[in-house]
Amino acid sequence: MTEPLLTAPPEATRPVRLGIHGAPHLASGIITAAGHDPQDVEFVPYDVAEPFRPLREHTADIMIVKYALREADIALSRPVAFDGRALIVAADHPLADRATVSVEEAARYDAFSCPGDFPPYVWDEVVPPSTPAGTPVRRVHPMTTVEGMVGILSTTRAVHLSFRSLEAILPPHIRAVPVHDLPPAPVTLAWLRDAPLHPKAAALVADAERGAERSTR
Repeated sequence: MTEPLLTAPPEATRPVRLGIHGAPHLASGIITAAGHDPQDVEFVPYDVAEPFRPLREHTADIMIVKYALREADIALSRPVAFDGRALIVAADHPLADRATVSVEEAARYDAFSCPGDFPPYVWDEVVPPSTPAGTPVRRVHPMTTVEGMVGILSTTRAVHLSFRSLEAILPPHIRAVPVHDLPPAPVTLAWLRDAPLHPKAAALVADAERGAERSTR
């Protein structure tokens, strides 16, 4: 069941402030599928090391998250999209030219550790501590920014278990290879549980849920 929305009084014509990390096209697709205009939404990039800071400091109304959160102050919508899994590697990596790759193959290479205040229980979904076959995943490289990740991938044989949506912002020397044995990540919209929500943001959440429901019929 959808979390209840506490709607704030109308505020002139201010756009919805939507927190995102990485490529904006996933967010744009959700907005469009909800029947809203992306031009009416202001994207607020968030730091993966402090993902909930824009919500908690009220510089974002809602944000895109993946997997289930267990943060006491944050409410979630129903899934509004799914993001396929991908292995991010340098173009000269041994796995770069594969049509798809297994997480078991990815575990042969060093991966990235949980950054900053990112919830470890969510990172375990993003970069599992072990594969389905029980092989440990060596989560050793620091995850900072997309640029920092690209730098590490460019100079090592490291890999990052991530999402297909990231492909849109990768430079030419970095590739996203689909991972065929990890399920797509559910994508939801999140907001502060006890704070009144901007009316346009509340409408976007409700319409995104309805749009996602229609698409699965």
